Amino acid sequence: MTHRSSILALVLALGMGSSAWAKLPAPSDEAKAKAAEAAAKTAHAGKVDAFKLCKAQDKVAAHVQKNNKAKAGKPMAMPACADPGPFVAAAPAAAPAAAAPAAAPAPAPAKKS
Repeated sequence: MTHRSSILALVLALGMGSSAWAKLPAPSDEAKAKAAEAAAKTAHAGKVDAFKLCKAQDKVAAHVQKNNKAKAGKPMAMPACADPGPFVAAAPAAAPAAAAPAAAPAPAPAKKS
């Protein structure tokens, strides 16, 4: 019975592994733009989190300096916290075909008499 279950496990593993070899289609320009915007939002969120952490650390350091002057010692000079500001999405680049105005129709040829 163990031989049969090991063969079954091998067949299942090979079946699942073959799906990893399938190629996915290339992402469209719209999908690439959405992914870039999501990456920009994530990066901005990281900057906002770092700013909030910096402000919290400043608050704790000020509290320690105020209440425990004898134990705290001399404070170290640290750079000021940099506020990243609100998230601003990059303007999407218009497709060249959509941005160009439609060409005017060619004039009709003159009739011969």
